[in-house]
Amino acid sequence: MTYQYWNPEYEQMPRRELEAWQLARLRETVARSLRTPFYQKRLGEAGIREPEDLRSLEDLRRVPFTTKQDLREGFPYGFLAIPREEVVRLHASSGTTGIPTTVYFSRGDLARWSGFVARCIYGTGCTREDVFQNMITYGLFTGGLGFHAGAEEVGMLVIPSGAGNTTRQFRLMRDFGTTVVHATPSFLLHVEAKMREEGIRRDALRLRKAFAGAEPYSEDTRRRIEELLAIDVYNSYGLSEMNGPGVAFECQRKNGLHLWEDGYIAEIIDPHTLEPVADGGRGELVLTILCREAAPILRYRTRDLTGFYPDPCPCGRTHRRLYRITGRSDDMLIINGVNVFPSQIEEVIMAMKEVGNNYLIEIEKDGVLDRLTVKTEVGPATFRDDTRPLNALKEKIRHTLQASITINPRVELHESGSLPVSEGKAVRVVDKRPRDV
Repeated sequence: MTYQYWNPEYEQMPRRELEAWQLARLRETVARSLRTPFYQKRLGEAGIREPEDLRSLEDLRRVPFTTKQDLREGFPYGFLAIPREEVVRLHASSGTTGIPTTVYFSRGDLARWSGFVARCIYGTGCTREDVFQNMITYGLFTGGLGFHAGAEEVGMLVIPSGAGNTTRQFRLMRDFGTTVVHATPSFLLHVEAKMREEGIRRDALRLRKAFAGAEPYSEDTRRRIEELLAIDVYNSYGLSEMNGPGVAFECQRKNGLHLWEDGYIAEIIDPHTLEPVADGGRGELVLTILCREAAPILRYRTRDLTGFYPDPCPCGRTHRRLYRITGRSDDMLIINGVNVFPSQIEEVIMAMKEVGNNYLIEIEKDGVLDRLTVKTEVGPATFRDDTRPLNALKEKIRHTLQASITINPRVELHESGSLPVSEGKAVRVVDKRPRDV
């Protein structure tokens, strides 16, 4: 296999040089951070008053963690490290509190960000000969404009189609010969279902690759998309607080997410003890951004669960790889005292050929106990006068789920296309339990 490198001098930098680069950039980031009201106080309390107080990368552990709540409390300008007049763009993501987490970019920040995204895209084998259709939400969400700028830097023809309106998406694909798309995995599954519904032949399209991100999904879901659409699907990882897309990406080997360590310092911690986890172990990802001057963030608790591969990638890149993100520490469901991650349920469902592309998890109170219901779509052939195949499939799903999560769920089978479809991040869990329970 022949590999493509967008920035070979950085992507293949020897580890000792890479770590020296990180330390130099970390000190620069700390110097900028000390200009912000939040970090002046937080770093001062930790005894860090100048960049040289960090003598090695290990000293980063002296820096307190930053959380999403910290960012909200610093809204709107508490984390801004440059004059407001030098800021050329902001992005924001809102949460359940209604207070957004906002990040800011200088012109240099935007150039560095697009460069990291270009590195991701080019590393999957894409070139300026490709036509890129960006089927993701634009606006304050970082995914749309982030991928757009990176693809333009590679030199691809970019179609900013945005999310939704599958009929229009198909027309654009056919008219302009789209070869690469970017979308959420749930929307890619929806696209395949709509292709069948609208009678669109796969050989009428030139698609060959897709970038999937913005929501956790299982390896079985990736394989299903690849088989149904006959394309290569690459995992993407990013988050608004760290610019957005371009933090980590799969190379052509598709065996782990290369974290770009010249732009980020990553740690894996136990989310309960907050102590480091050894390479190969799983825990919560903590990130420090080194490639943004407008709004530096140190030791940010992402809540995303992953780990480092212990061995290097055969592609020759020296940057460490992350395991697939399996979920978030704050996404864990506690059902009758049992810890359950939605990704565990998805892995069971998507491994079954009889099951459709859409599902929904509901949790309700049944007296003093929690009741878990898993709703999933199945093909039209299953819904017929003879109910025995339907009942057999329900029992198979129930039994397999119980073996995986140790909870006996209710299973509902629905006709294809009957469950709600989201054009953005898929809503997979509906928790109807009272909030004080």
